[in-house]
Amino acid sequence: MTATDIDSNAPRCPAPPTQQSGPSAFTMPAGVVDTHAHVIGEPPRYPWMPDRAYTPPAAPAEAYLRMLDDTGSTYGVLIQVSVHGQDNTLMLETLRANRARLRGVVVPTLGLADAAYQAMVDAGAVGMRINVLYGGGGITFAQLEEYDALARDWGWHIQFLLDARDLPELGPRLAKLRSTIVVDHMGHLPASAGVQSDGFQRLIALVRDGAWVKLSGAYRLSGAEPPYRDTIAYAQALADAAPTRCVWGSDWPHVAQWRTMPTVSQLLDTLALSVPDATLRSQILTTNAHRLYGFQP
Repeated sequence: MTATDIDSNAPRCPAPPTQQSGPSAFTMPAGVVDTHAHVIGEPPRYPWMPDRAYTPPAAPAEAYLRMLDDTGSTYGVLIQVSVHGQDNTLMLETLRANRARLRGVVVPTLGLADAAYQAMVDAGAVGMRINVLYGGGGITFAQLEEYDALARDWGWHIQFLLDARDLPELGPRLAKLRSTIVVDHMGHLPASAGVQSDGFQRLIALVRDGAWVKLSGAYRLSGAEPPYRDTIAYAQALADAAPTRCVWGSDWPHVAQWRTMPTVSQLLDTLALSVPDATLRSQILTTNAHRLYGFQP
């Protein structure tokens, strides 16, 4: 590690459980896509951002692929983690080694040569991410329009990790984007805010207008323990608003989680409570995600 890696005050995260399993509430259908997970390397080969919000455990590709197998998931989507900033090296290496099974959402730098962006596409990058909640992410809303143009050029969607309470301010700019929008973790809005809050209602309006949303991260929004019943109303409202544009993700390895560490089985059981209809739940887990990420079972 470099001196910067050692000296950072970013708190260390606990690791996820090593043993995982599928849900207890239902049988996983064929072709499930985990649409939100991270691979994380360690310095010096894979540097960490000095202004990161947390210090993660390593999360290598083989551990993620094992988790997919153990939970009955066929495909996975890797999201560039904030601690690696705009250095997408590990993700792209992982995608290239698992081209049929994985897709990726990168955090790119503006102004690269076309060959660099083409290499991301060839590896399996289908989107780019703007993360304004965790330090080190590398992209802010300051250059939103430039990134919208970049996404259009390369056929990418733009995934946002934001707090839905900021949507009243951000909404007018988002409405002008020409790229497909994907919102992380049900808007990352505390469950205590409630479905009728202005922020969540703005999120509902956004997805009704064509945005996609991830029914993920319940443990980040909840004030309770598993199965995070206080988040069910959010997921149900979003599934009602856009049943064909909801997807699910594990958010493995659950970085920056300081309370009870969830298992993927528990998170899938939360989805079962939120979406009790088996046909719709299967659509969220499979066909919706196949369409968004380009999987062809």
